[in-house]
Amino acid sequence: MSRALFSRNADLAKLREEGYFVQIVGGFLVMREVPYVDADRKVRKGTLISSLTLAGDQTRPPDTHVVHFDGEYPCFADGARIAAIANQTTHFDLGHGLTAEHAFSSKPDGGYRDYHHKMTTYASIIAGPAAVLDATATPRPYRALDEEDADSVFNYVETASDRVGIGALTAKLAGHRIAIIGLGGSGSYILDMVAKTPVAEIRIFDADEFLQHNAFRAHGAPSLDELREAPLKVDHFKGIYERMHRGITAVPVAIAPGNLDLLDGIDFAFLSLDAGEAKAALVERLHARGVGFIDIGMGLELGDRGLSGILRVTTSTAETRETVASHERIPLAGGGAGDIYASNIQVADLNALNAVFAVIKWKKLCGFYCDFENEHHSTYTLDGNMLLNEDQS
Repeated sequence: MSRALFSRNADLAKLREEGYFVQIVGGFLVMREVPYVDADRKVRKGTLISSLTLAGDQTRPPDTHVVHFDGEYPCFADGARIAAIANQTTHFDLGHGLTAEHAFSSKPDGGYRDYHHKMTTYASIIAGPAAVLDATATPRPYRALDEEDADSVFNYVETASDRVGIGALTAKLAGHRIAIIGLGGSGSYILDMVAKTPVAEIRIFDADEFLQHNAFRAHGAPSLDELREAPLKVDHFKGIYERMHRGITAVPVAIAPGNLDLLDGIDFAFLSLDAGEAKAALVERLHARGVGFIDIGMGLELGDRGLSGILRVTTSTAETRETVASHERIPLAGGGAGDIYASNIQVADLNALNAVFAVIKWKKLCGFYCDFENEHHSTYTLDGNMLLNEDQS
């Protein structure tokens, strides 16, 4: 991925051609081994880090003139600070193993044309005084680079997190192996949100075809030609989201007591399926294997004033597994074939909302979002717009 960026963008390619030690790390452009002078007039080396703005695999003009610097505060040759670039001094954890101690600000008239302009400007400001004390000090070491791309679950660089400073939080979602069981409605919205995170694998389960009524309930907008083909749901959604995320595994079967081994290797699951024998066996299996999961559901009623009802999100973790089972929070008997949710296709907004609640809770468990209540069972009542939390651990 990073090799392609350097080969397809003149500003990035020029930095390497001129001998700068530059790399793409996450959503950052990193320039290493930049010499500078510290307060004791010693020549040291630091790292310049800039956010990276891309349109696919093409760079855009930098969205900010600010850069981060990992090193002591750079000084002139006499040891006086280069005060003109001062912006912020604190410890920055940028994620991807990158840290910085300072943010610098130097904006030319008209802003920076491209990343070559930006990075060489800062390198000149910082490294210039070092060359006064040591003629061999240069920000262009012409270092031989390992051209092997770092492993990534995405097909293009994820710049959204790093440009707003939450790369370290996003990294907490990396490496997880997630199962999404059921893609009829809410499951597709869960997939949409999880696919935008750096989880290692997303294993999607559903045996049904993607038909016309699904188009009005699920995420996205299929064409008439796509509906005529009646693809399996897992194939339909994998085809969409593998454009972004590499680790999607489609499993075109309905979970049943006899095939629960298909879940082996996952460490978290989202359950979006009707009650019944299969769901009961699934929950028992996840509990026995110590796998955390979130089960969602909704119950709707049609009255004179429209639809009313409740959305539910129930979370099972090591701390609450016994509570979930003893309180019978998860409906396991019967099924949903006859209720309004199963037949009424105009509830896409509720499908999406139920999925949002579930994904937010998962991210809380991962430490991405702050969680003061630590609830493991919540309900949203539609007609009163009321959200209740229970089973705090």
